[in-house]
Amino acid sequence: MIVYQDLLSGDELLSDSFPYEEIENGMLWQVEGKWVVQGAVNVDIGANPSAEGADEDEGVDDQVVKVVDIVDTFRLQEQPSYDKKLFVAHMKKHIKLLTPKLEPEKQEEFKKNIEGATKFLLAKLKDLQFFKGESMHDDGGLVFAYYKDGATDPTFLYLAPGLKAVKC
Repeated sequence: MIVYQDLLSGDELLSDSFPYEEIENGMLWQVEGKWVVQGAVNVDIGANPSAEGADEDEGVDDQVVKVVDIVDTFRLQEQPSYDKKLFVAHMKKHIKLLTPKLEPEKQEEFKKNIEGATKFLLAKLKDLQFFKGESMHDDGGLVFAYYKDGATDPTFLYLAPGLKAVKC
C-alpha cells in the first residue's frame, strides 16, 4: 500500500486505494470521494420482529453517521472558506515553501505549471471546500473538495507536487 503524505506537514492525505486522475499538466490529482454510512450494521437473521411483538424502533442505532470516505479515513479537518485575496496569499506562501523541497528537475516543471493549476482552482473558488491534514499544520497543504454538476459525492483535488509517496 502507498500512502501519500503532505511534503510540508507529514500528514497522510491520500492512499493508492483511492484512484486519481491527473489534471492541469499533472499539477492536480482529482479523486472521487463517496458518502458512506458508519455505525449500525443491519443484520437480517430472518426473524420477523413485528410478528414477535417487538417495537418497530427496537434495534435502531442512533449512532449512524454519514461521512465522506476520504475525509474520515485521513482525518481531514475542514477549514473556513477562502476569499480570492486570502487564497492567492496562501498559494503564494505554499509555493514558496514547497519549491525548495522538490527535486531540482521537478522545480522547473512546478514553476512552469503551477500558475495554470492555481487559475483552475480560482475559477472554482466559490464552490470549493477546504481541508487540512490531521495536524492542521499552518504551512501544510490544502485539500480541496467540490461537487461536480449534479453529483451527490464530492470530488477532491490535491496539489500533486506537494505529496510524497510512502510505501507501507
